[in-house]
Amino acid sequence: MRGTGYQTVTVFAPATVANVACGFDVLGFALAQPGDELVATRRAEPGVVITAITGDGGRLPREATRNTAGVAARALLDATGAREGVALDLHKGLPLSSGLGGSAASAVAAVVAVDAVLGLGAPTDVLLRCALAGEQLASGSTHPDNVAPALLGGFVLARSADPPDLVRLPVPEGLACAIVHPHLEVETAAARRLLGDTVPLQAAIHQWANLGALVAGLFQSDLALIGRSLEDVVAEPKRAGLVPGFAAMKQAALEAGALGCSLSGSGPSLFALCATAAVAARVAPAMAAALARAAGVACDTWVSPVGPEGTRVTRASDAACAT
Repeated sequence: MRGTGYQTVTVFAPATVANVACGFDVLGFALAQPGDELVATRRAEPGVVITAITGDGGRLPREATRNTAGVAARALLDATGAREGVALDLHKGLPLSSGLGGSAASAVAAVVAVDAVLGLGAPTDVLLRCALAGEQLASGSTHPDNVAPALLGGFVLARSADPPDLVRLPVPEGLACAIVHPHLEVETAAARRLLGDTVPLQAAIHQWANLGALVAGLFQSDLALIGRSLEDVVAEPKRAGLVPGFAAMKQAALEAGALGCSLSGSGPSLFALCATAAVAARVAPAMAAALARAAGVACDTWVSPVGPEGTRVTRASDAACAT
């Protein structure tokens, strides 16, 4: 149902880890930090304008029709028949082409902010579909493994994108993540081309078994099973070479106590799931040191719990009249 809306709202959209080793294109989880911030302001004129983008080094297009957030916002206005428009001010807290769901964060931030500022009351499946329109602009495909957890939080299994069929999975208490982002960029489209269109049957069977076991481990809070399941035999072998020092970082993560470690999305960031935040706090610097020794590459690190919340309104002001 439509509500009153606001004059201005601010939303936070978290980073996400897609694939989670064995769940290529269907599984992802949200982090508590870092993330993007977006301010949406109500306008009497229809349509979408982008008033500012910061944190991107001037690289992202300011034209709404060429911008992930702008396309997602426009899709929501069209889907709901909204008569008013919005102005968007985006701050990128996520590095570009990092494998941390930056385009998904922008797209989901846009639809959540527009829905809130105009009081549209759009259902989750509409928000997801419109965010995927923005994600498609950025990555060339509509896989929801970043968008779904960015919207809903926690672990999300996307059984289907069209029609949306999302399965929220439990998060074992205390589960945390170490993230290492080498100062490199990997374009999602280029990384996908490395994979080809077919998977050997034995590799597929191995991957299915790992994904099923990971889901079971989450439901049972079986950390040992989760760790054994964080194995990617489909994408990681072909993409690991894009990240100098990958093997050294993965070994360092496991030696420091991580349950498992793999590429976050298509990379170059790596994630390491850990039983506790204290373990993750040991794992992150161990991985960074291994990267420096093996490849001489600088990096950023984050330690975060698996975020229970997805994109959310953090500030709202000046209630407006009903739409």
